Amino acid sequence: MSATFPAARYTGSEQSVRADMKNGPPAVRRSSPWADVLFSALAHGAAWLTLLLLAGIIVSLLVGAAPAIKAYGLSFLWTSEWDPVQNRYGGLVMIYGTLMTSFIALLIAVPVSFGIALFLTELSPPWLKRPLGTAIELLAAVPSIVYGMWGLLVFSPILSQYVQQPLQSMFKGVPFLGELFSGPPVGIGLLSAGIILAIMVIPFIASVVRDVFEVTPPMLKESAYALGSTTWEVVWKVVLPYTKTGVVGGIMLGLGRALGETMAVTFVIGNFNQLNSLSLFEAANSITSALANEFGEAAPGLHQASLIYLGLVLFFITFVVLAISKLLLEQLKKREGTVA
Repeated sequence: MSATFPAARYTGSEQSVRADMKNGPPAVRRSSPWADVLFSALAHGAAWLTLLLLAGIIVSLLVGAAPAIKAYGLSFLWTSEWDPVQNRYGGLVMIYGTLMTSFIALLIAVPVSFGIALFLTELSPPWLKRPLGTAIELLAAVPSIVYGMWGLLVFSPILSQYVQQPLQSMFKGVPFLGELFSGPPVGIGLLSAGIILAIMVIPFIASVVRDVFEVTPPMLKESAYALGSTTWEVVWKVVLPYTKTGVVGGIMLGLGRALGETMAVTFVIGNFNQLNSLSLFEAANSITSALANEFGEAAPGLHQASLIYLGLVLFFITFVVLAISKLLLEQLKKREGTVA
């Protein structure tokens, strides 16, 4: 049996298109040349504007820090004295405080962020995944000054009573550990600042790591599970090798956030220029907190130039971190496809 279908009906515009197709291919519609030129100019202008802004920041920092650079040179980096009264300045205390608090923050935040991302992508029940992920992302929206006030008024007393004092009693008289946990029992210092920074950067790292974990093809994970792999083996041998570039990028994002944080660190680090003790509970200082506390009152001259020199050092530290992350990513790309 044969079926008969009704003839298709075409509108006037469709009939004209069919007629044009019989006569030959349709003419290519070209946009106005000026639109392409304008779009290209705007795109190039945006790129060059970014480079000009970066160059302007570097030049302004160099010009502002010129008196301090001329007076101290590179010795500014390893001189610990900071005395506005005697007009003698060195940035070692602030540089050490910045690097140490960032290191503590990453030491805490990276494993916690990995655990959060692993739970959300592999272990979380469907009804909990979205609310928990949204709650973690909301932590990134909390202003840093709120973290600082909470750290000073709530967290520091808890840290002093339940962590610092027991540690001091436990390691009293022990050669290295006793010095590491010494200090007045007020709960401020490098450790407190590092923990607050860790809480602040966890949402950034966890969100990025979760997103890159989710782009792993399900077939790869299901194949590994079918071969008898555990969840940890799937993450370690399948997910991480596939997403290592994004994971490194997320960690570097968190490190950049920790290096540049100002207000939260200013509240809990103690703001004291000393390097006599390397205790985690002694009051210390960082580049950002020194700038926040002193720049408004710094007199023009060597004091102000030294503070700008600190800003230039922080800019250089950030640039070095970015360069190292780029080199690490390039090495990871070169090793892709090799057998471990």
